[in-house]
Amino acid sequence: MRADATTLTGKHPAHVFRPLSERLNAWEADGIDTALFRDGVKIANRRYAGYGLVKMLPLDRVLVGCESSRAGAFGGFHHPDQGYRHLQMVAIITMYGPLERRTPECPTLALLDLLRAYTHDCLHYGSRRRYVEVAGVPVRTQYGINYRRTSGQSYSAADQQGSHHTRNLGIVMEGACDKEARTITRQTAEQFGITEPSDVLGTLVFRDVTGKLTEEDTGRVVDVPGSEEQTRYVTALSGYEKGVNRRYSHFLEEFAPGEECECHTRLLSAIISGDVGAFGAWLDERHGPGTFAGLFRTPGYFGPGLTA
Repeated sequence: MRADATTLTGKHPAHVFRPLSERLNAWEADGIDTALFRDGVKIANRRYAGYGLVKMLPLDRVLVGCESSRAGAFGGFHHPDQGYRHLQMVAIITMYGPLERRTPECPTLALLDLLRAYTHDCLHYGSRRRYVEVAGVPVRTQYGINYRRTSGQSYSAADQQGSHHTRNLGIVMEGACDKEARTITRQTAEQFGITEPSDVLGTLVFRDVTGKLTEEDTGRVVDVPGSEEQTRYVTALSGYEKGVNRRYSHFLEEFAPGEECECHTRLLSAIISGDVGAFGAWLDERHGPGTFAGLFRTPGYFGPGLTA
């Protein structure tokens, strides 16, 4: 499964996928300076070491798609059906912008988007996981601080549709990973003196990858003339911001007012180690005993005859 990723890339038959290391080398050969990405990864290395993550996702386990044969194909972080796949230990990413090209149309934005995607997936790669074998199939029972019974019962229930808050550990961990990835991307953009583009789509994407989207941005309806895929991309961008990042921000504000950064740091450390003890104790000090389970555990997680 890990030796052959064609089951993943096969879901995008029009795109040509190459390892990230090859893509970077090819872009450099075409005259694109990739220091923006490479220096951003150095920032991520330093930050992630503080959370206990000592090994980044190998560049050869990241497959980047472009050179698409599909007219009008448009890629980036919000391209459908991509991301990190834990059983294969492979990340599927598409180059930001028109995918019919070999090199990005807007190199700066594409490199920032790539940095956001890569550093995001590094956290998924480094999160604690536990598997058991069920009828010859590996079943993941732990991911970070989230759990699942072999029966499929998840530790926490899905949020109600349209909710501005979250009690779902999947959303919390996804939000934590993306907040960190966007912080790294923002720091890198500032280090290189990059300012946001003047066009509407470029502005939205720059604010998205650097974590600067406003309420007005997410409510904006952008119809890109002549490009249905770009319009869908903006819709996906807005949906992810509302469904993941805003919910995570509300979670931090709700349970760690004035201590959002401290809570975020402790949460990421727990995701990497898989040990919720220290983070749970920190929450208990502020909200009383059993806060973690009270917030996230669905009543049906332990079935008849099973105990906590």
